[in-house]
Amino acid sequence: MSAPARVAIALSFLAFSVSSISAVARAAPVLTGYVFPQGRQIAPGDLDASEITRINYAFARIENGRMVEGFPTDAANLAGITALRQSHPGLAVLISVGGWTWSDGFSDAALLPQSRAVFVESAVEFIRRYQLDGVDVDWEYPGQAGAGHAFRSEDKQNFTLLLRDLRAAMDQEGRREQRRLYLTIAAGASSDFLQHTEMRKVQRFVDAVNLMAYDYYSPAGDSITGNHAPLLTDPADPKQASADASVRAFEAAGVPAAKIVLGIPFYGRMWADVPDEEHGLFQPGRQPSNDDLPYRDIQSTMVGVGFTRYWDNAAQVPFLYNPQTRQFVSYEDPESAAAKSRYALAQKLQGVMFWSFFNDPSGQLLHAITQVLYGPGSALKRSGGE
Repeated sequence: MSAPARVAIALSFLAFSVSSISAVARAAPVLTGYVFPQGRQIAPGDLDASEITRINYAFARIENGRMVEGFPTDAANLAGITALRQSHPGLAVLISVGGWTWSDGFSDAALLPQSRAVFVESAVEFIRRYQLDGVDVDWEYPGQAGAGHAFRSEDKQNFTLLLRDLRAAMDQEGRREQRRLYLTIAAGASSDFLQHTEMRKVQRFVDAVNLMAYDYYSPAGDSITGNHAPLLTDPADPKQASADASVRAFEAAGVPAAKIVLGIPFYGRMWADVPDEEHGLFQPGRQPSNDDLPYRDIQSTMVGVGFTRYWDNAAQVPFLYNPQTRQFVSYEDPESAAAKSRYALAQKLQGVMFWSFFNDPSGQLLHAITQVLYGPGSALKRSGGE
């Protein structure tokens, strides 16, 4: 696709965004941040919750069908995070269970009424133990192996039933405690995820669908480079993938826009041995020893340091290329994070989420998001009940 054509597409999108924002700005969007300390104890001051409406703490795991702590440091970390609600009234703190590595117990837990009851009881106990505001179910993925996990064809229906039972139990617990408990899910942004779930039914039981609109391209599975988190579809993209396409697919599958939370990655993906054609975009490449790069490292060691930044106008995302080392990096930066936030407002989505907090300790990406969602220099506006 020619550069002028890409510019035209970008300008038309941005014009639409600006004209649409005024109509939806009155609604206070949700901003969800995943916190993933990976066994590290979070020190006081490490986590600034002033710009977040929900924190999803990752991850709890499933052991013998029950939801349990993932790391020995979780108790102390959750105590510190829930204490942030004293200075940030309305902040919701959820426990995220599962994830790419720890989704191995979901298929068994969801299989039978009895196994679902055990899991649901343990989830409610977990909420009570740590005085949390809800649960985020991150099953990767129903009916699919994910990271090599056991799965069944029945997962499609059992995923719905598990969420139905969780919703009923959490509503009962919420009435007992006289407060709202949230049930959300992390959803793969692919047609495979939609084919293996019943999203029209699922959406009735959840408060939000956190759409993981990233890893559309990954060096582990793709032998050509690509934008790993494109906002719009680049006509030159062999996969024709984008967050916009995923949002529309989820809406067509029965999920209201008001329940979709658009995911933004605070990390990038790198390919090696990429030829110097089209600055490396949509070119052959291979997986290096480390292809998962936090934004802090990209910004401090790559941007302007051997790498040149380019902008895909059609996809509305940046990428880097180093012709000397033949390395290509797809990543998020403040410009693309702001564009996605404008999109979330224009499409009347529930809000934005990001993975994950500690990948950008400088707060550059988070600040770019909040400036769009809540206005330049404005105080954080928390949405209904938050």
